[in-house]
Amino acid sequence: MKTNKLILKRLLSTFNLLMKKKTKIIFILPSLASGGAERVISFVSQNINKEIFEPILLIAGYQSETAYDIKSIKINYLNKSKVRFAIPSIILFLIKHRADIVLSSISHTNEAMSLISPLFRKTKFIGREATILSHRKKERNKKKWSPFSFVLKRLKDFKRLDMIICQSRDMAEDMIKNYQVPKHRTCIINNPISSLPPVKSSRVITETKKFITVGRLTQIKGHLRILEMLSKLKTPFLYTIIGDGNYKDVIFEKAKKLSLLKYIKHIPFTTNVNDYLAENDMFLQGSYVEGFPNALLESCVIGTPVIAFNVPGGTKEIIENGINGFLVDDETTYINMMEDVREWEPDEIRQSVYLKFNKEKIIEQYEKLFIDILKK
Repeated sequence: MKTNKLILKRLLSTFNLLMKKKTKIIFILPSLASGGAERVISFVSQNINKEIFEPILLIAGYQSETAYDIKSIKINYLNKSKVRFAIPSIILFLIKHRADIVLSSISHTNEAMSLISPLFRKTKFIGREATILSHRKKERNKKKWSPFSFVLKRLKDFKRLDMIICQSRDMAEDMIKNYQVPKHRTCIINNPISSLPPVKSSRVITETKKFITVGRLTQIKGHLRILEMLSKLKTPFLYTIIGDGNYKDVIFEKAKKLSLLKYIKHIPFTTNVNDYLAENDMFLQGSYVEGFPNALLESCVIGTPVIAFNVPGGTKEIIENGINGFLVDDETTYINMMEDVREWEPDEIRQSVYLKFNKEKIIEQYEKLFIDILKK
């Protein structure tokens, strides 16, 4: 690790001398509301080497939506309700600021940047994908039709981007296979551990098992199948759900039908997620697909093990069976894992993910990408 850091430091020094100026990078997001992409991009933009790079955050939305504390970098809000409404303002901003690199995140923002990239031949455009797009096809098809979406759908071509950052191997394969992105224009950079709160103390497992799920209340997150499995448990339990979303009423109607409401605590939003993660025995993930599950990673950082389905996405790159949780293929096995909750060593759970996803390692990968792409 130290050798790699020394090599990168020399590369950065050499690169700085060759460039004789800081590399200006504009990071573009729809908003800074609470979310995985927003957390990662705001973190990366604040932590890259300021001696080499000049980061600027450009937000299509409003300052009032901001959920993250942004320090030490410039931030601009365009005060638009949708990215598509912000495109003219984004173009004017890029003309004025003459960025070396534009890095956007979330698919519709990447699509918009792909559309305008031919206007800026000297700028490198990087898109960071937040999910496995082909698995969201049905969701996207249900979105309200508009003339803009009709045109954009036909102009959409990720190949116009100079690079696509994928959070997992499955995501990269999806972009290559289903969106015809050349392999050499994809790279895999996992999400970083952005903070290291105190690891939880070892907890004695009581008769009443304590489970928790953190995430958006949407169909694809699989809350309904978690409820079905909980209804079959023979052991007493308490289940905490943290998050909000358009599937909330469906989820709690299902819980009512299964007579589970008295065993469930719902918290729509909290800034103390880590405290709740530490209080529980197991993190339950029911997702049918994941990009790179940040809440699951945060649970491991705290020291709370995970039970998750082996689904497309980054989950399998985090979970190590018997080390920090269980990756299962069917509901019967999942139920057995919930029935057989045991004591774990929180420090070992944290260490299993820290070695792979610590912030120094991930920021180093971003910096190397920025340096390499300007050489092409």
